Amino acid sequence: MWISHSQRPLQVDELCHALAVEIGSTDLDADNVPLALTILGSCQGLIVLDKESSTIRLIHPTLHEYLSNCPELFGSAHSTIAEVCLTYLNSRQVKALSLKASHDLRGTPLLEYSSIYWGTHAKMGPSDCAKSLALDLFSQYDKHVSVKILLEKGERTFNFENEQPLFTGLHCASLFGIAEIVTTLIEMRGCDINQGDPTGATPLTRAAQNGHEGVVKLLLERGDVNPDEPDEEGRTPLAWAARKGHEGVVRLLLSREDVSPDIPDKYYGQTPLSWASEMGHEEVVKLLLEREDVTPDQPDEEGRTPLSWAAENGYEEVVKLILGREDVNPDRPDEEDWTPLLRVARKGHEGVAKLLMERGDVNPDRPDEGGRTPLSWAAQNGNDRVAKLLLERKDVNPNVPDQEGRTPLSWAARNGSGGAVKLLLEREDANPNKPDQEGRTPLLWAARKGHAGAAELLLGRGDVDPNSPDRRDQTPLLWAARNGHVGVVKLLLERGDINPDKPDKQGRTASVWAAVEKHCEILDLLHAGQPTTPSTI
Repeated sequence: MWISHSQRPLQVDELCHALAVEIGSTDLDADNVPLALTILGSCQGLIVLDKESSTIRLIHPTLHEYLSNCPELFGSAHSTIAEVCLTYLNSRQVKALSLKASHDLRGTPLLEYSSIYWGTHAKMGPSDCAKSLALDLFSQYDKHVSVKILLEKGERTFNFENEQPLFTGLHCASLFGIAEIVTTLIEMRGCDINQGDPTGATPLTRAAQNGHEGVVKLLLERGDVNPDEPDEEGRTPLAWAARKGHEGVVRLLLSREDVSPDIPDKYYGQTPLSWASEMGHEEVVKLLLEREDVTPDQPDEEGRTPLSWAAENGYEEVVKLILGREDVNPDRPDEEDWTPLLRVARKGHEGVAKLLMERGDVNPDRPDEGGRTPLSWAAQNGNDRVAKLLLERKDVNPNVPDQEGRTPLSWAARNGSGGAVKLLLEREDANPNKPDQEGRTPLLWAARKGHAGAAELLLGRGDVDPNSPDRRDQTPLLWAARNGHVGVVKLLLERGDINPDKPDKQGRTASVWAAVEKHCEILDLLHAGQPTTPSTI
């Protein structure tokens, strides 16, 4: 039962202690703890000890699947496990552990599992006994060591030495989504339904984070609950539910007239719509956009809108929903002048690019702060489908240089994006010889980087100058020889109009560079058919 229903593989000593617990007992009897060999021998070879991880597992995944799908074999397995975990947490030995001190948990090996997973089992298998044991635990929960373990499972540490944790039983029950216990707790006198825990999260936030609709509904029925109370990161329950994609919780929260759907968080400035758009939660986005008081273009701290996030991540349906709002600017740039189309072109999301370019208010040539257009990014990254869409537009200029003077063709050649090079060369108005600020042409970049395919495409154009040097008088052949790109050297030498002896500003020719870099095969190519003289050596 334990091995097939636990939420993670159990360590040997964890399982031994779990089997030793007598439900409802206030003491842990060490004499009850069985030996691992006893457990292995009792299970007729159906379980094995993984020595590397010190865990016990079933002999085969199919056995695990079978046992998990046959609840009648163990009765109320999850109820039993929850009751064992809670009994363990309520034991005298565990209660004696101080919340403020660090402990060696080898004496209580089941403590971590019980602290983190008792609620998961209790939710899957509720029982009166588990409820009673949970309420006993919560009666002193502010001083219980399990609070520290539960809160720090996300690899975050808290200082409990000088401060009370303020993590109540209501926070815990809301986190696990156990509606029966939440109902009992909120009816108790003195229950502060809006109290924040060490992260500033209220019980409502905890329930919303984890998608527990039943608990969210219970809490929202209380007239004194604040549905917009933010945590320490400035995120409201709605923001968390939107980020996690909990559609039902979002619907419940938006049913409250006093919920503000546009509250940005503290660190990123993202609204619930921004988070839902970034994560691609289509139904949540739809619910939020149905609210008239939602601002679909509200930017975050980086100036990025919900459309920007959805477009970059390729969420077509979310983009459609946002573009359906008349008050959306689809060409709005962020703090670095990145428009949604620029981000789409860089990532290569063809479907989203189509949606944006169907809009008459999107400028397909609008550059970022570095002067790079959508076509430039698509060409560099080899996003041929997006490049094709852009090049089919007559209002797209294929020769727009960035701040370094590099054109889209230059970027495509530099990165060896052969498809983009071919598409650009098919445009009659594309200049294949346009140099950048260093004087480097697309052919020179292809030769320097060793992209033989791109070089061949460029050399196929009759108007490409194969000898065009950069500002240091280094030609495409010289760069290819210097960097050891045999294929490009062969392509260039097959041309009858190549001067292999043209020196750069240092007086070095392609042969000299090949010799310096010890590219013997290229030296042979350069000297093929030439007499061996001191000058060629």
